[in-house]
Amino acid sequence: MRIDIITVLPELLRSPFDESIIKRARARGIVEINIINLRDYSTDKHKSTDDYPFGGGAGMVMMIEPVYNCISHLTSHRSYDEIIYTSPDGTRFSQHLANELSMKENLIILAGHYKGIDQRIRDHLITREVSIGDYVLSGGELPAAVITDAIVRLLPGAISDAESALSDSFQDNLLAPPVYTRPAEFMGWKVPDILTGGNTPEIEKWRFEQSVSITRKKRPDLLGEES
Repeated sequence: MRIDIITVLPELLRSPFDESIIKRARARGIVEINIINLRDYSTDKHKSTDDYPFGGGAGMVMMIEPVYNCISHLTSHRSYDEIIYTSPDGTRFSQHLANELSMKENLIILAGHYKGIDQRIRDHLITREVSIGDYVLSGGELPAAVITDAIVRLLPGAISDAESALSDSFQDNLLAPPVYTRPAEFMGWKVPDILTGGNTPEIEKWRFEQSVSITRKKRPDLLGEES
């Protein structure tokens, strides 16, 4: 998989992709992640990427020309399955969407910034708009990192134990069950007996029941129930 991230703050993204699972996935050739500086595609002598909005109002707007130049350059070299724009008013990011995107081959993620982006880019070039929650951040770089992390960990070989990713919260619209590790007793707090008994079918049944119970208590909406 290849993920190209367009940003005005490339340094903000380098550290998250140089650690842990993503670092190993890149080293193994499972994913190629390119951080692209939008300023490199500005024709302005100051390398500006923003300007005042037509009609007045507060804030600055990402200019159409640098973004168009950058995306045109990328798409001239390969086809992309999705050109994603990180925006507070996009589709709410979910595990289901992460699963879907992990099946793609080439992605562009445009990190939004300032007050927003010239609407013509959204109308003519963007194929999917994604939000990671109902709040506003200083820019789209952190959402781009979140989306990338969620996708990459699902790629075959990115995690040594593939079953671990498949049993994560939200994979079946259920939250994960409780987990425990050694020692089996600490300060009088004991691990449930069923987990130490070695009966795998009963353990799986218990875990499923716990997942349903926890989901019903904390996120009944995932079960189609009212809170």
